[in-house]
Amino acid sequence: MRPDILNPLFAESETLDGVGPKLKKPLEKLGLARVKDIAYHLPDRFVTRRPVDTLDEASEGEQIVIALTTTEHRAPRSGRGPYRVLAQDSIGNICTLTYFGRASYTAKKLLPVGERRWVAGRLDRYGDMLQIVHPDHVEKEGGETLSRLSEPVYALSDGLTQPKIAGLVTQALQKLPELPEWIEPTQFEKQGWPVWSDALNLAHKGEHGPARERLAYDELLANSLALMLVRAANRQRKGQALVGDGSLRGKLDLPYQLTGAQARSVREIEDDLRQESPMLRLLQGDVGAGKTVVALEAMLVANEAGKQAALLAPTEILARQHFETLRDMARPTGAEVALLTGRDKGRARESTLMGLLDGSIDIVVGTHAIFQDSVNYKDLALVVIDEQHRFGVAQRLQLASKGRMSPHTLAMTATPIPRTLTLAQYGEMEVSRLDEMPPGRQPIDTRVVALDRLAEVVEGAGRHMASGQQAYWVCPMVREHETEDIAAAEARYTLLKERFGDDVVLVHGQLKPEMKDAAMQRFASGQAKLLVATTVIEVGVDVPAATLMVIEQAERFGLAQLHQLRGRVGRGSEKSTCLLLRGDTLSETARERLALMRESQDGFRLAEEDLRLRGGGELLGTRQSGDTPFRVASLEQITRLLPLAHDDARLLMDRDGGLNGRRGEAARILLYLFERDWGVQMLRGG
Repeated sequence: MRPDILNPLFAESETLDGVGPKLKKPLEKLGLARVKDIAYHLPDRFVTRRPVDTLDEASEGEQIVIALTTTEHRAPRSGRGPYRVLAQDSIGNICTLTYFGRASYTAKKLLPVGERRWVAGRLDRYGDMLQIVHPDHVEKEGGETLSRLSEPVYALSDGLTQPKIAGLVTQALQKLPELPEWIEPTQFEKQGWPVWSDALNLAHKGEHGPARERLAYDELLANSLALMLVRAANRQRKGQALVGDGSLRGKLDLPYQLTGAQARSVREIEDDLRQESPMLRLLQGDVGAGKTVVALEAMLVANEAGKQAALLAPTEILARQHFETLRDMARPTGAEVALLTGRDKGRARESTLMGLLDGSIDIVVGTHAIFQDSVNYKDLALVVIDEQHRFGVAQRLQLASKGRMSPHTLAMTATPIPRTLTLAQYGEMEVSRLDEMPPGRQPIDTRVVALDRLAEVVEGAGRHMASGQQAYWVCPMVREHETEDIAAAEARYTLLKERFGDDVVLVHGQLKPEMKDAAMQRFASGQAKLLVATTVIEVGVDVPAATLMVIEQAERFGLAQLHQLRGRVGRGSEKSTCLLLRGDTLSETARERLALMRESQDGFRLAEEDLRLRGGGELLGTRQSGDTPFRVASLEQITRLLPLAHDDARLLMDRDGGLNGRRGEAARILLYLFERDWGVQMLRGG
């Protein structure tokens, strides 16, 4: 149960003045549903303005504060043009204040002709005229503009403005309770960090040093502690020791020898399965490294011990792919493999449910449907979770309730993770790495092509499809945006469909699931030859006939993401090609990324390089952080502070996996604050 002291922070955003149904939606788009979320909505950057007496003193592109007198209002000739207000400084220099859309109504009220106002904003030039587009502040003399020479800039969504979000942040900060200190006292003094409430206030005022670092440390400490509590609770949980006799595995008729990494991983898993405490192991392997075979070996160990195993996939398409692969591989062993998804109905579903209950089904593959309340097992002893980053720790814990005793868990990911981040993401798990590729896998021919050769690439894709092969075309965005020149999947789909007709299908995350599945099915079955998509296809799509990958504006993707996308091809016996279409202007980092993609196909190396190139200031986003995204900690802070947080977390725990003393109570508050409450659930009596 969450401590009462946190209630003001977990109150809904509507409890703040000025938040009604109209404002609630844009706040929720940013993930700001509660007071706590708004308090932790830290500024992306700070703008610093310089006060000037005349426009002559300012430079183009500079943020300034200046007193201007309105001389004229010019409404647009057509309904869609900008609304312009002409104003002059103290010596008669003219500047245009430009407004778009509904903001023009505000301009009429704020800037009456003949009156002087303090104006804050960025000075630019449009043609021969100086202008400030959408001034940040317009105030009468005696207002607060001159006190806002340094001001936070927050991430916004449609319907929110900087002043509005800043006002809500101010209200949220006023509701901060005084919380007990959870950081180890010696560490706290050594680092010179402020107390928690002061740190949040200072971070919103531009204090990027100790304040922001303390908040990052809090987040890392909460995560480390929660993962340790899960690990400790798992050790105390009663499981089943699984010892196989090799009778089923000996019948496997694999057309290849296991690699050294696969054999090592199988041994590690076997050692874990022999223990009564349930296994919690992560199997990390690059695309094509052979995770499925290792998983099958583990599941057959459970079957040899007279138990059942289940493989959980994040999507129905991936579940069907796994089912077909495992069924074919396991056929010589006699193990019964079944498929269960949310779409299965009627007699087929009833037959599968009965087989799981009476034990005639040895291995079941499916989506979350395999863990619904209506699904019961005779004796489930091993759960394999594919594409681990799609499932949260809390979901993994929920799965443990389905076995007669706590089942062993093997999680798999095809996303190579830098060693420095593995502890942050999977601190409760042991890790096996498939760092060798099976022999005979053809390298993918990777080329960088200028975007101005788009027409040639389209024609090349046409020849590729005419030869009977399939292709992917990936864009960074779903649809075009007025203010950004970024390739959009919908626009590219329209263009390619005009050229190739029904051979083209479209998939992106905003489509309804049934539409997305239907398009994927058409492509997987070979009915469609070209799949246009966003990064929604970066994991879990296995179409061996697809041998061409086109990634448009490749400079906008990270290395790890480019590598995952490239891994969609090269899955069959045919030679595959990946074309990285680049824009005209590339940063040095983008050039290095694309060069590394040409040079290397080692996912683990690229993951480490990606971490290096992303640099210290970038936040660890959802894509990299898996099920424990960090909102505050930067990559550099994770690398530097995580070992300290991990040591501090150890000090908080007693031998029995509990939290002791006053600091233990404070740590419990910390876990709830950062919503690692699945860690609290692991506490004795928690």
